[in-house]
Amino acid sequence: MKLATKVLVGAFVVAGGALLGRWQAARRFVEEPRYTVVRTLGDSIELRRYEPMVVAETRVRASFDAASNEGFRRLAAYIFGGNQRRESLAMTAPVAVESERLAMTAPVAVESESGEQIVRFVMPPGRASSTLPMPDDARVTLREVPAQTVAVLTYSGTTTPAILETRTQALRDALAREGLTTTGNAVSSRYDPPSTLPMLRRNEIWIPIAD
Repeated sequence: MKLATKVLVGAFVVAGGALLGRWQAARRFVEEPRYTVVRTLGDSIELRRYEPMVVAETRVRASFDAASNEGFRRLAAYIFGGNQRRESLAMTAPVAVESERLAMTAPVAVESESGEQIVRFVMPPGRASSTLPMPDDARVTLREVPAQTVAVLTYSGTTTPAILETRTQALRDALAREGLTTTGNAVSSRYDPPSTLPMLRRNEIWIPIAD
């Protein structure tokens, strides 16, 4: 390998390492809902016990991508001050979407009921619904979610309806082999912004299961 080529490759490695470091550091400042791992199934599936949480959610009648974008805008407006107290709330992860397309293959966050997709933000841990400001947008609502056990499949890369359907079915098949009973719809949960390189993205499929 010529010296110039070696230098160029080295520069890319250094730059890539710096980028990965900044990305990992930024992720550490985003809170996630609290849970404990109850059990693992293979390399990519965990059974998690989540503590009670509060979610802000909105319903959008549109395709998965369009609903995700519109729902995100509404919820982001709420946490960035679009509320009765003009209070800014900490950004958390994941953004969840539950959709009818996923529910057809098995019972995310976008949730779909009657063609509607439900997009959700998890509120900062420790906040009760009574302490959160009411949204200015009537299409955004707050809801308390009790403690629950959730089967979670983690993967990287892009998220499309076809990929979600395949991943969801894989998770359901794994749960069926273990004799575990599901109790709700699948939820697509995404932890990183679209600008994140696909190979660095953390995506999950959640399905609640019986305790």
